[in-house]
Amino acid sequence: MTDQTNSVISRHQTIQVQVGSISIGGTAPIRVQSMTNTDTSDITATVQQIIELVAAGSELVRITVNTEAAAQAVPHIRDALLQRNIKVPLIGDFHFNGHRLLSAYPNCAEALDKYRINPGNVGSATTRDKQFATLIEMACRYDKAIRIGVNWGSLDQGLLAHLMDVNKNSQQPKPLKIVMQEAILTSALESAKQAEVLGLNRNKIILSCKLSTVQDLIAVYRDLAVRCNYALHLGLTEAGMGSKGIVASTAAIAILLQD
Repeated sequence: MTDQTNSVISRHQTIQVQVGSISIGGTAPIRVQSMTNTDTSDITATVQQIIELVAAGSELVRITVNTEAAAQAVPHIRDALLQRNIKVPLIGDFHFNGHRLLSAYPNCAEALDKYRINPGNVGSATTRDKQFATLIEMACRYDKAIRIGVNWGSLDQGLLAHLMDVNKNSQQPKPLKIVMQEAILTSALESAKQAEVLGLNRNKIILSCKLSTVQDLIAVYRDLAVRCNYALHLGLTEAGMGSKGIVASTAAIAILLQD
C-alpha cells in the first residue's frame, strides 16, 4: 500500500489573490477557469453558457469585452446570474481598447471581478504606457484583481526585437526559441512591476505566460516560478480542438501542477 503521507504535492508558494468570492494562489485549492465563446453583447446566450460552464465545474468564467455593446452587457449578465444565485467571478478579456471601455462604462468595470490584460496588445509603442496605466488605475479604483497574460502569438514586438539584438551581439548567442521565452517572461514580470509602481498591490496580480507547445510552456513556467511569487494562471494557448487540445493541455498542466 502506498504511503499517502509521501504523496502530498509540495506547492510553489505564491501570494494569494482574491477574485470575487474565489481565492487563487497561496494556500487556496487549484482553481478551474473557462471562457465563453458567445458574443458577449448577446446577454441571453452568454448567461446560458456561463450557467452551463458552472454546472460543468468552472469556478471562474472569462468573457470577451471588446466592444461598447459587450461592455454595456456585462452588468446585465452579472445581474441575470445573481438572480439565479450564481456568484461565479467574471473576468473581462480586453484587447486594444480595454482602457477606453473601462473608463467609459464604470458599471462594467464594477461588475467584473478581474481584468485580463495582454501587454502585447495594450497599445502601440507611443501609447502603451499610458493605456496600461489607465487599466491599472481602473483596477485600483474598483479594487479588482488583474491577470497580466502574455501570449507568444501577440508578444510585444519592440521588446522581442530588443532582446534579439542583444542576443545577436552577445559572445554566445542563444537559439531564437530561448530568446522568445525570455521576451515572454520579461514582458510579464516588467508589466507586473509597472503595475505595482502605479499603485496596485501584489495581492491583486496574477501572471500567465502562454505558449503553444508543451515543452516550451513547461520551461517558461518553471523559470517564472523561480523568478517571482505572484499567483500563476496555467494554460496552453492554441492547444487545438477536440482530443488533441485536451491531451496537450493535460500533459502540460499536469506536469506543472506536480512542480
